[in-house]
This record gives sequence, structure tokens and C-alpha cells, in this order.
Amino acid sequence: MNTFWIAHQASLIVFLAVILLIALSNLVILKRMRLGRYPEPKRLPRVSIMVPARNEEHNIGACVESLLAQDYADFEVLVADDNSTDRTWETLERLKRESPQLKIMKGKPLPEGWLGKHWACHQMAEKALGELLLFTDADTRHHPCTLRDAVAALTKENADLLTALPREEVFSFGERLIVPLMHISILSFLPLFIAYRVRWPALSAAGGQFMLFRRETYQQVGGFESVRTNPVDDIDLGRRMKAQGLRWRLADGQDRVSCRMYQGFSESFKGFGKSLFAAFDRNIPVFLFVWLWMGVLFWEPGVVFALRIAGAGISDLSLALAAAAVGVSLILWGTSLRHFRFPLYLTLLYPISILLGVVIAFYSMIATLSGRALWKGRRVGMRN
Repeated sequence: MNTFWIAHQASLIVFLAVILLIALSNLVILKRMRLGRYPEPKRLPRVSIMVPARNEEHNIGACVESLLAQDYADFEVLVADDNSTDRTWETLERLKRESPQLKIMKGKPLPEGWLGKHWACHQMAEKALGELLLFTDADTRHHPCTLRDAVAALTKENADLLTALPREEVFSFGERLIVPLMHISILSFLPLFIAYRVRWPALSAAGGQFMLFRRETYQQVGGFESVRTNPVDDIDLGRRMKAQGLRWRLADGQDRVSCRMYQGFSESFKGFGKSLFAAFDRNIPVFLFVWLWMGVLFWEPGVVFALRIAGAGISDLSLALAAAAVGVSLILWGTSLRHFRFPLYLTLLYPISILLGVVIAFYSMIATLSGRALWKGRRVGMRN
């Protein structure tokens, strides 16, 4: 039994070392693919920037103003008010009076078989005139060079879809414990050096906060109509691009785009909970395996320390292996947090973040399967 226990701990270290190597290789790639590093292309095509907005009166003004201030010759900004119940529409009307370049529209009633954001994006895409289509969220803020730099990256990489990781702003303690999980997961479990070379759809990641498409490829994969019931429309669209052999690229957009995804612990918990299970295509065995393994991976070494302190007969070798696993985990989390500009003290709290991640995962699965997954007053646990 002791031999098995030691072998098991050694396997944890090997796995942690592998994902650390993936993370370090991804950091090299993301550093090269940072918005602002690409040369300006010879031609700057027209871009349609689209923002779905539902009950965003506190965000939409700053977002739209940052988009209208883009240092780019030929673009339009479209905003769809997705049946808001606050003062979102009044804010949009004021912005429209100040800038004729802005196009605003009231979304049509939500039809059966559609999720709200997807329906809003679909309506805007039908009216967009751009050769390139940029979808971004109402809680984002954009540097004046964002559009120019994103088009430069798309052109240089010859990509059909460019998705950029923004700088996530986290102000409450709850946000700081939960939000970094998304970035660390992408960095550690998505080997970009492989993902860019294989057609396997699972090896892709797209973020709805910033997705720049070529119009023809957006239409080729069916646009938002093809993912109209999927809560993780961004991930699904990225997978559809890869499945059809189209070129997808992930860029570091932290110097150009910022976003506060959620405000506070409760909103962060529910926000990730509404879509986490769907991100695994509702595959229960895979979902359970991944999140239980995550719990074991990052919690078992600490349990070994606790058992040794409690006098449970843990050998010196087991203790040494546990210490090595904790050390690799600290390097992984510290490196990731530093790159994505989260507070470094969170490195020491990674067991709490993982525990919260596991709890959110089970909440997401139960809420989705029971039809109780809600966001902004609407059910999001639908199936295609």
C-alpha cells in the first residue's frame, strides 16, 4: 500500500510538471502574439464592432465611448439593446445623439429556441456592413489602438478568427479567488503549440469578450444561429471553426482591452456556474473526472502534510514528494497570476480557488441538468 501511495504521489508531480511546461510554452507564444506587436497591414478593411447589451446601464456608456474613440479609418459600432429593463436604451440614445457613427437597435422579442445574447448578436450581424466582424461585451473597455492592432494580428497570422484575452479586473476578494481559474485553465491545459497544428476541435479556446471574425468564415460556420442554444457560444464557435479547418488564433490583449467580468463573489459564482458544465458539452463522465482529478491534484499534497502532522505514519519520502508537488503548484500558479496581472498573494491561496472551482463545477452540472441555470433572469441550460 505504501508503494502504491508513493507511486501515486510521484504521478501527481509528473502531471504537474507537464502542465507547468505547457503553461511556460504558452507564455512564450502569447508574448509573441500580444496585441501591439504586429506591423500595420497595407490594407485596413472595414470593421463592424457589435455589442449586445442587456441591463448594462452602468457599463454601456464607457464601453461604447472607448469603441467610438478607435484610431481606425473605417469602422462602425452597433449596439443591440437586448430587452433591457433598466436605463440601457436611454444611455444609448444619448450616445447616438453625440455620435452619428453609432448604430443602435432594440432587439426583437426573443424567439423560441434562442438564448438572448446570441439572438442580439445574430440581429446585429445581419445589419453589419463590415468585411470583418468584431463581437465584444458591454463590460469591456478598449484602448484607442485596439482595433488597429487586432486587425494587424488577424492579417499577419492569416487567421479566420482572432480571440484576445483581456486584462480581467478583479476588485472584491471573491472575484480574485474565482476569476483567475479561467485563465490558469487555458494556460495550463491548452497546449497552443499543438492546438495550432491539429484540427481537433477540443483543442481551442475562444472568449466572447473579444472575437474578431472574417465575415465569410463567420457565415461559413453558421454564425450565432448555429450555436443559438449553447451557453458557451464563444467556445462552440471556436470549435466549429477548427472542425472546418479554419484558422484560429489566441492573442494576449491585456494591453488593449480590459474587462470586469463579474462584480462580487455571488455574481462570479453564478456567472461561471451558468456555463461551466456546457463548456464540457454536458459530458457527465468527462466533467466529473476532470474536476475530481483537479481536486486530487491540488489538494492531496496538503492532505499528506496534514496527515503527517496528525501522526498518521506518513513516510519521509511521501512528505518529500508532497513538498515537491506543492512547489510545482506554487510555480504554476505564481507564473500564471503574474502574467495575467492578478495579485501575487493569491498564489498561496490556490487550494481555496481550486475548492471553489470544484464546488462551482458541481453546482453548474446540477443547475444545468435540472433546468435551473439562470442568467439575467433567463434560463441558459438549453440544449441544441
